[in-house]
Amino acid sequence: MKRMHIHVAVEDLNDSIRFYSAMFGNKEPTVLKSGYCKWELTDPAVNFAISQRGAKPGVDHIGIQVETDAELQEMNARFIAAKLPVQEQTETTCCYARSDKAWTIDPQGVAWETFRTSKLHRSTVSPTIERKHKRNQRPPAARLLNPL
Repeated sequence: MKRMHIHVAVEDLNDSIRFYSAMFGNKEPTVLKSGYCKWELTDPAVNFAISQRGAKPGVDHIGIQVETDAELQEMNARFIAAKLPVQEQTETTCCYARSDKAWTIDPQGVAWETFRTSKLHRSTVSPTIERKHKRNQRPPAARLLNPL
């Protein structure tokens, strides 16, 4: 099963947790860490994350979460067949999980991620990883078309 992924940058995490928890029928977050929260819902089938590390409030990126390597390869092949810019990441640590990913960017400049998570992390992300995702850093797909 594929699951839609949406990551929204927020200014106030606690207010946003209250809002989205109510929207999702008072479901408890799947992951709740400093500056980060995620719900993995089955109805609707969505991995919805919020954090305080985006460049500005609003949609940070959208993605498709897959369950198998074959599904990830299929999604990546779609990008390549469409001649879209792609940045692949293997065994990357982000959002308290280890995942294989591919990033692209749509015509509006919205970053899209496809990923398969292999392991969830209970502890906080290492300082090295956290520095890579500090506030005001664009997602990898945004760097495909406009490198810094």
